[in-house]
Amino acid sequence: MYTIPGHHHVSMLTKHAPSNNHFYQNVLGLRRVKKTVNQDDPSMYHLFYGDLTGSAGTELSFFEMPMVGKTVRGTNAITRIGLLVPSLESLTFWKKRFEQLNVHHGDITKYAGRDALHFEDPEGLRLILINNNGEGVPSNWAPWDESVVEEKHRILGIGTVEITVRSLDKLASLLTDTFGYNEVSRPEQEAIYQSIPGKSFGEIVIKQEEGAPEKPGRGSVHHLAIRVKNDEELQYWDDAVRKRGYRSTGIVDRFYFKSLYFRESNGILFEIATDGPGFTVDSTVEELGKALDLPPFLEERRAEIEAKLTPID
Repeated sequence: MYTIPGHHHVSMLTKHAPSNNHFYQNVLGLRRVKKTVNQDDPSMYHLFYGDLTGSAGTELSFFEMPMVGKTVRGTNAITRIGLLVPSLESLTFWKKRFEQLNVHHGDITKYAGRDALHFEDPEGLRLILINNNGEGVPSNWAPWDESVVEEKHRILGIGTVEITVRSLDKLASLLTDTFGYNEVSRPEQEAIYQSIPGKSFGEIVIKQEEGAPEKPGRGSVHHLAIRVKNDEELQYWDDAVRKRGYRSTGIVDRFYFKSLYFRESNGILFEIATDGPGFTVDSTVEELGKALDLPPFLEERRAEIEAKLTPID
């Protein structure tokens, strides 16, 4: 049986790509590794931020939807995204930086057993900086030396992802019985699961909460993608998802990776995505994220697509 080596990316909604671009590059110090469009609706930007090459496990992606409304928070949603930083000292650095830059944030506290700092982006997306405490990270992660943040405090990649649902048991069963996640702890109404024992780069916190489902809007999370190494593993998981009774989209070629999508019983949208070929398939490392990149099947429509997009730099 294959194992899940961690998160691949998390995708969110933004109302305004220019301000989103400013925050994630100039405040958080991430690299914009791909400026492209939603392949299913090329009228909207799809922006990716991450490490040097947007390695699997570091990618935060955003669909720009200018007409999107406000998120109405509720259950059955992905509710927080953790980002790993090197140390407790890093959390102190970030708290001061957020104070200077007027970023909404809390105090340094604990989350899932680790030192943490809660904050929100300008659209209300809930994020947490988590102390990685010198623990190892995936070997494919590579730092971006041109970040505005000094090396010893830079964001490393994605850590704990929080999902709030009405039925903890159903989601927990999917993670453990189908994908092989390990249950770390389970007090009432909350549980922690890890795809790699002891590592937060594949960690999911499930919280059980009654009430109305979240109404998505700006600053909401669209889906969580988990990693697989290659096409063979993706096919294995497609079969496993179908055997469990979920409706899979089947394997979709996204040019930068291949993936499939399905919704679990609470309505949470999961993607399973391959590590490669990656964002350098149509760009040099040096030029990543600078120009508008389009997959080959959209290239002949470039003039039409560019005419509908507002410049973000």
